[in-house]
Amino acid sequence: MQITRQADYAIRAVLYITQLGANQRAATSQIAQEQHIPPSFLAKIISQLSIAGLLQTSRGARGGVTLAKPPEEITLLDVVESIDGPITLNECVNDKDACGFGDECPLRSIWCNAQEDLVTRLGGTNFAQFATTTH
Repeated sequence: MQITRQADYAIRAVLYITQLGANQRAATSQIAQEQHIPPSFLAKIISQLSIAGLLQTSRGARGGVTLAKPPEEITLLDVVESIDGPITLNECVNDKDACGFGDECPLRSIWCNAQEDLVTRLGGTNFAQFATTTH
């Protein structure tokens, strides 16, 4: 399993904005350049993160992108799922009937536990934990 490049870029963008400090704005061109993200790709990512309520955008001379809520309230899981949708290691985790073996499958519990561990880890890691690093 691998997160998408888009989710990776989204994490880097949110991290970059977090490290600017409280109420600081960044131009998307600045984020794209410093995080090595193609600008057109970043525009789509910023839009998705804004729709998810994680970022706020504003236009104009004093415009830019800022966090929509405190970094303590934004987790890695929030960002990944706002871009890629819910994490699913195997389709049987959310629908045991997706597998012909159903409850008899010896592997389903492994998939369920691994997914739960990953979701718990990502959900328990917020961006405030990374805010001490500066550019």
